[in-house]
Amino acid sequence: MVREPILTCRGLVKRYGRVTALDHADFDLYPGEILAVIGDNGAGKSSMIKAISGAILPDEGEITLEGKPVHFSSPMRAREAGIETVYQNLALSPALSIADNMFLGREIRKPGVLGSWFRMLDRRAMEKHARDKLSELGLMTIQNIGQAVETLSGGQRQGVAVARAAAFGSKVVIMDEPTAALGVKESRRVLELILDVKRRGLPIVLISHNMPHVFEVADRIHIHRLGRRLVVIDPKEYTMSDAVAFMTGAKAPPEPALAA
Repeated sequence: MVREPILTCRGLVKRYGRVTALDHADFDLYPGEILAVIGDNGAGKSSMIKAISGAILPDEGEITLEGKPVHFSSPMRAREAGIETVYQNLALSPALSIADNMFLGREIRKPGVLGSWFRMLDRRAMEKHARDKLSELGLMTIQNIGQAVETLSGGQRQGVAVARAAAFGSKVVIMDEPTAALGVKESRRVLELILDVKRRGLPIVLISHNMPHVFEVADRIHIHRLGRRLVVIDPKEYTMSDAVAFMTGAKAPPEPALAA
């Protein structure tokens, strides 16, 4: 049985004046996999992810989700379609509580007149949902769901951002450099979180410069170079040195890997 990708990009082009960030780029994400996206600075991987998550509009090309063409005019439209993104800066509001951050932009209103007319929030429901999601991902080292995010450690903040994505990402979760600012212990916990999200059946796009982390958790590795997909490799068949050589142009990728 031939597997069909859940998310595809074909021929994406994005120009910024004379600079071409995406040069007819292709992309395929399959159900239930962790696909790592790597590339040198300026390779265009961030522009591709921004196009998928609705942060930018490509000039040309097509994006399909579950076989249907999609056009995201904003990150909100992508979220509504089931694509959640954990940004490198986490996009959390430090002064707000964990529960408030989990439901930022998606607050639950109280039923009846209090919610529809007076727009009162159902804080009890929000806190219960937040606590349930954190518990599912083994994050209940956080005792008080009402504490401000600014009181949390870097790893705990990353955990809240991942839990939010897992709670609302019904189809795809994108993670941009999730361990970049973390220590060894906290990075390990985030990698475990990523694997937990995968076990729940959600496919994950992992953008990272950390090769050991990429080779540890990824099922496939998409290598981006000069604005387009160069090759997709199986981390079991290639080394980190191979990946870096392909990424920098020091070594030409083998032809069979192009169709991986």
